[in-house]
Amino acid sequence: MAINMEITAVEIYGDSKLIINQLLTEYELRKDDLVPYFWLATQLLQRFEAVTLEHVPRKENQMADALAILASSMTLGEDEAANVPVYQRWVIPLVIEIVLSDTNVISILPVNVEEWRQPLINYLEHGILPDDPKHRSEVRRRAHRFLYYKWTLYR
Repeated sequence: MAINMEITAVEIYGDSKLIINQLLTEYELRKDDLVPYFWLATQLLQRFEAVTLEHVPRKENQMADALAILASSMTLGEDEAANVPVYQRWVIPLVIEIVLSDTNVISILPVNVEEWRQPLINYLEHGILPDDPKHRSEVRRRAHRFLYYKWTLYR
């Protein structure tokens, strides 16, 4: 999203000391299943003019805690929808297809069957809630943890 917004400098704070230090090349990358993520992150970081990577221990991550509390405490009316900008993606795009040739990767294709994500997408995109009162409150309760952006649901 930062690239799409043409942001040139990013500060990245992460609570995983392993991941931050691997990206800083202070730690060696040992697990094969992390290689595609490492290469993708490296390619993405090269697209910025300035990048700062910093490890923040979970105990000291008050900003993330404050944002989580704020998002969970938001009260919405019946017809209101909230889009909290949180971005977490676990699918590796085909940008790094060359790297993936030596790695075990599973491709996942969308299925046209109603599943657990569809009510969340309906609510986040159109403000539509299910008819069942129990399911309605569950969708409203869980929706603040998700973002629907460019036809993909992110947590």
